Amino acid sequence: MYTNHLVRETSPYLLQHAHNPVEWYPWGDAALERAAREDKPILISIGYAACHWCHVMEKESFEDEATADFMNEHYINIKIDREERPDLDHIYMNAVQTMTGSGGWPLNVFLTPDKKPFYGGTYFPPSPVYNRPSWMQVLQAVADAFRGKRTAINGQAENLTQQLLQSQESGITRPDTAGFLKPEAGGMLKAFQHIMQTADKEWGGFGSAPKFPQTFTVRFLFRYHYYTGEKAALDQALLSLDRMIEGGIYDQLGGGFARYATDGEWLVPHFEKMLYDNALLITTLSEAYQITGKRIYADTIRQTVDFLLDKMLSGENGFFSAMDADSEGVEGKYYVWSKKEIEELLGEDSSLFCAYYNVTEDGNWEGNNILHISKPAAAFAADRNIDTRHFEDLIYSCCTKLLAARDNRIPPLLDDKIILGWNALMNTACSMAYAALGDEQYRDIAVKNMDFLLDAFRREYPEMSHTYKAKQHKYPAFLDDYAYLIQALIHLQEITGNQDYLFKAKSLAEFVDANFSDRERLHFFYTHANQGDVIVRTKEVYDGATPSGNAIMAWNLYYLSTVFDIPAWKKRSMEMAEALQSMAIKYPGSFGMWACVMADFFYGISEIAIVGDNYDKITFSVLKYYIPNKVVQSSAGNSERFPLLSNRLKEGRTLIYVCRDYGCLNPVESADKCVQLIERKHGG
Repeated sequence: MYTNHLVRETSPYLLQHAHNPVEWYPWGDAALERAAREDKPILISIGYAACHWCHVMEKESFEDEATADFMNEHYINIKIDREERPDLDHIYMNAVQTMTGSGGWPLNVFLTPDKKPFYGGTYFPPSPVYNRPSWMQVLQAVADAFRGKRTAINGQAENLTQQLLQSQESGITRPDTAGFLKPEAGGMLKAFQHIMQTADKEWGGFGSAPKFPQTFTVRFLFRYHYYTGEKAALDQALLSLDRMIEGGIYDQLGGGFARYATDGEWLVPHFEKMLYDNALLITTLSEAYQITGKRIYADTIRQTVDFLLDKMLSGENGFFSAMDADSEGVEGKYYVWSKKEIEELLGEDSSLFCAYYNVTEDGNWEGNNILHISKPAAAFAADRNIDTRHFEDLIYSCCTKLLAARDNRIPPLLDDKIILGWNALMNTACSMAYAALGDEQYRDIAVKNMDFLLDAFRREYPEMSHTYKAKQHKYPAFLDDYAYLIQALIHLQEITGNQDYLFKAKSLAEFVDANFSDRERLHFFYTHANQGDVIVRTKEVYDGATPSGNAIMAWNLYYLSTVFDIPAWKKRSMEMAEALQSMAIKYPGSFGMWACVMADFFYGISEIAIVGDNYDKITFSVLKYYIPNKVVQSSAGNSERFPLLSNRLKEGRTLIYVCRDYGCLNPVESADKCVQLIERKHGG
């Protein structure tokens, strides 16, 4: 068995390659110094543990001794887990997209010895196919070019690096805060119209296959409906969630969502389950439940949280990163069923179960069945003159039997590293689920998880780390980590009334301001100012699979500026939004979180202070409503540390104050009246 330099790593993805014949290094001084010393090109191969095609390329090429011999002779080979080093992934993915027009994982990029990219691509097969060269052809051609055309390669690498630097300011304009959003008073309407042009009115979602959940777009539609009363916005948002819940992208037995669907009808997922997707969907479903009160959203929240607690929560109260798409080397094998298996397990109940979940003899994917629903349970039962409650009990019993049988299968690989930012997204999801449903378990999970994050990821507070595993925290935290953590602390103080969380959020925001700011412009860099192993400091302003850290920081700064009376932060947050206003309006699918932030800023933020002995119950009665544009603080008495809570207490009463723009309305004593005041204020 071969052993390379990855054997001492903690990343499951890197450890998967630790016994390849390729002499893989982790990214670090040893590999980079050797490349400079030997004047060899660097090959970086970027992927992640739950990536199906990463596994395929490993088996086909990286386990092949002849291929490995060539790689070892001509290159310094570096394996990177994109989830551990998203900064490197961003830089080199942008480079490949600039060169080829597309990207994905595995990402294979060739660099000069000084880390500058000059050629790259994604998956390369072991033999030429469909006009795609083989991996060996690529390796040989690049090695020949590096030896014979070095001047041209150095020039290409330098030009590409300059393009990466220049592209960061594309679409960003200098703001004029005197007219913030006023010149684009119809901007929210334009963003809505652009979204609806891509909306699938039959199957939900946006665009064609492959389909991703696009929760930021759904959440903007919720806001647009809230502010304008536009029914089509709400209908499309709920249709998207309903079709996902009914489809194969949702695990009908065990709960939890896969990363995306390969088709337009949400039937065939890419079976990997990521923590961040499920966290973002729980947050979105919580808002859907607040708006509609529909049981399907509450049930899906509960089942998804239960899945995460059962399969992805560590003994230290941190959430693991992902579950693989493959088991036993086969994608989706853990999740799919033959009709015969189901009949053997369910007996006489199998007929009704198979009809409800569209199970057939031939299957709907590679001869097997992905369970999915065509009709809600009540409608299905009504069509067959079956009592709905009886039918739901029967389906629950059948699912329990199948789930028990599935638990005996070999499960997919669990990526058990814990990522700060993704956990913070999950922490916010738990706070949102508690606000919507009132289940104290969710509040308890959020508190315990936050205690873990603030302890396990601490370097020298407020400096944090990005990943944690086996009592080791690694890599300085990135902008997204801090942005999501600050947001989680803010939401956690709303549901607990613990103001200490706000002081922690403030200290983290001050750290980000000091170490991530672009002093010449408004937005934040992705990496800390002292991080020296990247060729450019990128500014990520668009949404990816997770929301733009800059958009979340704009929201955070506004919130904290209100709580602590810091006018400079409020000014900066609004300028950050205005600088991207035209891009968010024109491309809301890529700037969905910015569109949400801009909508809140445009329609105004309501400041809600709840003060009195009964503050906790009153606060929950307010939080259960869908109010996206709010700052909430609560306390049993006056607090001179916070302007919103100062001089509010009236003995023997618990009062709700609604304020905006330094003016407050007369206090009320019920959540209903509070909501009426807010809706009257924004005109919704």
